[in-house]
Amino acid sequence: MRGSTSKVVLDGGLSREIDWELRPGGMLVQKREFGDSSSGPMIKIKVSHDSYHHDITVPAQSTFGELKRVLAHETGLEPKEQRLLFRGKEKEDEECLHMAGLKDMSKVILLEDPASKERKLEEMQRNRGILMACEALSNVRVEIDKLYEKVVALETAIHEGTKIADREFVVLTELLMVQLLKLDSIEADGEAKIQRRTEVRRVQNFVDTLDNLKARNANPFIHTNCSVSVTTKWETFESGVGSLHAPAPPRQSSTVISQEWELFD
Repeated sequence: MRGSTSKVVLDGGLSREIDWELRPGGMLVQKREFGDSSSGPMIKIKVSHDSYHHDITVPAQSTFGELKRVLAHETGLEPKEQRLLFRGKEKEDEECLHMAGLKDMSKVILLEDPASKERKLEEMQRNRGILMACEALSNVRVEIDKLYEKVVALETAIHEGTKIADREFVVLTELLMVQLLKLDSIEADGEAKIQRRTEVRRVQNFVDTLDNLKARNANPFIHTNCSVSVTTKWETFESGVGSLHAPAPPRQSSTVISQEWELFD
């Protein structure tokens, strides 16, 4: 349905733009405002949508596009997601109700566009996956928090001069690595992926802290301000999770000492 605009001069010198539209059949008429009862008689249409039925009252000269906008408020479906069928045929947005043969109490079938339905289904599945990943991350986070408390307890004991058995560091490190493997097994997207990356970094930091504490425990005379070299080597995978590897042994360098003596008489 093509349209055009023209300007007319009213009494008093005022001007107003008038929109025109081309009706089916070639008649050019002033474009009507949707919902204006003066544009024609009102008709009640019964719209069937799945197991639901909606009674919609609209002007008889409305278009199917205008009907879709009304149905959007009733069904929650955007106009572009709707397909309207009357007498077994899908109707275009530009078609007029009365020209298509709709009368009072006529029945129209509303279908959701298959592509739109598929997109919504994919989005629901993706959101469900993110929710499940967040729940799994929450459970792992609780375990990591418990292990963090043990790391803090070891740090406090070492600062107070208490000698700690090396096995305490080994066991706690292994428990942290177990949580790291759990994080690696969680398939995460979106917000869940960000949360997983955060927890991975926490675990890696705790392991590095244990390495520092273990070195300080072995040599209690190390000054607290001295930096202790960390021997933990992390390898990052595509999932963003780090893996613990033993470092390669350092090269042994030979030191040659040369002395020159000066002879006196």
